[in-house]
Amino acid sequence: MFSPTNMPRSVSTLFSAYASFAGSIMLIRSMEKELIPDELRSYLSTAIPYLFTPLSPNITLVIDEHFGVSRNQVYDAAEIYLKTKISPSTERLKIGKTPRQRTFSVAIEKGEVVTDVYENIMLKWAYVCTEQQNDGYSEEKRSFELSFNKKYKEKVMDCYLPHVLKRGKEIEDEEKVVKLYNRQGSINLEHPSTFDTLALDPELKKMIVDDLKRFLGRKEFYKKVGKAWKRGYLLYGPPGTGKSSLIAAMANYLKFDIYDLELTSLSSNSDLRRVLLSTTSRSILVIEDIDCSVQTRDRQQGGDQYDGSNSTLTLSGLLNFIDGLWSSCGDERIIVFTTNHKDRLDPALLRPGRMDVHINMPYCTPQAFSILASNYLDIRDKNHYLYDEIEGLMESTNVTPAEVAEELMASENADVALEGLVNFLKRKHSEANEVKSEENGKVEEAKILN
Repeated sequence: MFSPTNMPRSVSTLFSAYASFAGSIMLIRSMEKELIPDELRSYLSTAIPYLFTPLSPNITLVIDEHFGVSRNQVYDAAEIYLKTKISPSTERLKIGKTPRQRTFSVAIEKGEVVTDVYENIMLKWAYVCTEQQNDGYSEEKRSFELSFNKKYKEKVMDCYLPHVLKRGKEIEDEEKVVKLYNRQGSINLEHPSTFDTLALDPELKKMIVDDLKRFLGRKEFYKKVGKAWKRGYLLYGPPGTGKSSLIAAMANYLKFDIYDLELTSLSSNSDLRRVLLSTTSRSILVIEDIDCSVQTRDRQQGGDQYDGSNSTLTLSGLLNFIDGLWSSCGDERIIVFTTNHKDRLDPALLRPGRMDVHINMPYCTPQAFSILASNYLDIRDKNHYLYDEIEGLMESTNVTPAEVAEELMASENADVALEGLVNFLKRKHSEANEVKSEENGKVEEAKILN
């Protein structure tokens, strides 16, 4: 039992004990400064509190937008997957809509946290954006941070993340909006062209569609034979024959994004490789007017450098891009080249493995005209009195589908539009005959002079 006799006998005794204790502390601190270096004392001051801090039971996985120089598939899948996990408690969302979308696009805003549950495991996703300075330019670094109890690490790595990848792919296929990319960015491809509306001979369209189907289903075949899973197409023919429309129809059919590779905007082979690495699998890489983009005849004259301003982009660099080591960066790719002058291309470009399928885009034929008449004027089964005359003129006159379409758009009245087309074809036919007569006259004149 506490007794007053156990208390200090006086206040002076209490102060004496305090002074002795304070002196001992000062002596210890003085010895500490003399015996322990500043660096060790600084380390101990930070380490000791850590030893007494309880360890967190959670682990956080950081999923950056890019993995090395390529896009991170886990990030892309998570971005799509998390749209389905937004809850009423989410405070900030990003909303958008394009003209062709039926519903609004919703995505989480930076700093927001989304909760998911997988087989009774609680998981938290955080969307993190930070600003970084790169050569004087401000660049935003985006990532997702996935936090969960560390005892479920194997389950998350082996089951949950593959589930996110699979579900993200399924959602992407369901909601796929084809995009058109260039070096400045991307937009949604609003081109309405399809194989049904394309003004090409039915047999040619069937050949192209069958070739695309066969390509899509041959992943294991390409792997077995040791080839990159890609296919090259060369579209050649006069301007206005529908080369761009065919590319759009291919993209809409395959649901592949289009990358417009403007070679004239590239200054070196390194630029070309960087552009290639920025593209994704399941895409169409387009190089238009290849005969103008690269000096393809220089190799036959002892060189292969593109004759552009301060450019070191070479034909050999382009060939390596098409079917060299760099061509294996990505799967399920279509490479489409276009030209108005096939005869100007280096034979090295034309061989299989680079341009596997050569498609001649011809002048408008009677079969192609039937498709245009159906598209623009709802005329089917040659049900018009001018049909035979138009077909006869087309067989003897070079006219492009673009020119025919322009005439058909002149009026919604079928009679008026087709009469205008007949007059146009007659003028073209007459002009062609005049040019031919002039050329024949020059030839005859040359023979006389010789």
